[in-house]
Amino acid sequence: MAGTRKCSLWAKGDVGDWWLKQVFGGRPFRQIMGFNADEEGRRLGDQVTSKMPGRTGEFPLIDWGWNRQRCEAYLLERFGVHWPKSYCTFCCFSASMGSLPAHMERMRSHPDIAGEVLRLEYTAMSLNPNAKLYGRKTLLEMFDPAQRRDRACLEAFERELDMPWALYHVRRLFLLSEDGRRRPVKRSTERIDLGRPHQLARRLISISERHGVDVEYDPVYGRARAWVRPRGKGWPMAEELFATAPARVIDKQDKNFEQHWDALVSGSAAQLPLV
Repeated sequence: MAGTRKCSLWAKGDVGDWWLKQVFGGRPFRQIMGFNADEEGRRLGDQVTSKMPGRTGEFPLIDWGWNRQRCEAYLLERFGVHWPKSYCTFCCFSASMGSLPAHMERMRSHPDIAGEVLRLEYTAMSLNPNAKLYGRKTLLEMFDPAQRRDRACLEAFERELDMPWALYHVRRLFLLSEDGRRRPVKRSTERIDLGRPHQLARRLISISERHGVDVEYDPVYGRARAWVRPRGKGWPMAEELFATAPARVIDKQDKNFEQHWDALVSGSAAQLPLV
């Protein structure tokens, strides 16, 4: 659901480290970290993983014993306003931190943003059903269309889906290293057609049925998905599918993917005449 939060490592940690190296060039410096007193583990993690020459991390909030509530109270007293937590609108970390109710309330206060996040999750799940934002639950499941504020978020989601869609060819490889350990999953995503959602769904359903391939269809929002090569139960294995989704996904393929694909499945030709 959140895992190692590679998004934070790539979008914040790596960028910050690059800047610090450029500015300090190995000279001694102090870096003040805003971990609060409830995040002692983050201080330990920082001290273990930090390898930058000359850097000393300092953690004043932990040293003062200030947790999040104490920090928010200080800011309210100092500035006279409630200072809400800042985080990415699509962040799934709120679920693992126990702050999901507050997160959902913020979504309802900003329905247009909720619509964007719903579209992001729906797109991701079109290509990978396991890509739910909150582990076992989707954001979409958390909105009740019978509730006025929830309905506003769902209507914003429908507006987000009113855009060009694409038909994607998706392949994944689940490989083992030489010593038998599981390697990071290799992926290939290719856009093969562009159009309106129901038009693309009809094409995929028609061709899949003619070739005896099961296809899943969402009549509410328009997604179609055909599993040409379903995922197995044991590594190494491969999976292959065609799916329709909003045309927001770029073509991407991991290095040496085709070589590994050919070695595992004896050929990369799809079983549906769509590519």
